[in-house]
Amino acid sequence: MNSPASAAALDLRYYSVAPGVRLNVRSGPGTSYNLVRVLPEGAKVPIFCQSPGTTVTGTYGTTNIWDNIDNGEYVSDAYVQTGSDGYIAPRCG
Repeated sequence: MNSPASAAALDLRYYSVAPGVRLNVRSGPGTSYNLVRVLPEGAKVPIFCQSPGTTVTGTYGTTNIWDNIDNGEYVSDAYVQTGSDGYIAPRCG
């Protein structure tokens, strides 16, 4: 099982959140999960793993991929500039 602690040993890359967006952080991979916090404009996030979830349309298209940015914290990949429309990190287990 990958956790943020074990992933920290890898080369950790940070990705930019879409310009002008204050991004909602959820407790799981979907809009029905509790709101944990809101990222400020200009935030950069690590991606430890990715999960399928609620489909969201955002700055970078429409996707059901959610990025795990910390333990129990997910953001929609539609607002994160990863340079890909697909998975760029392992699936969360």
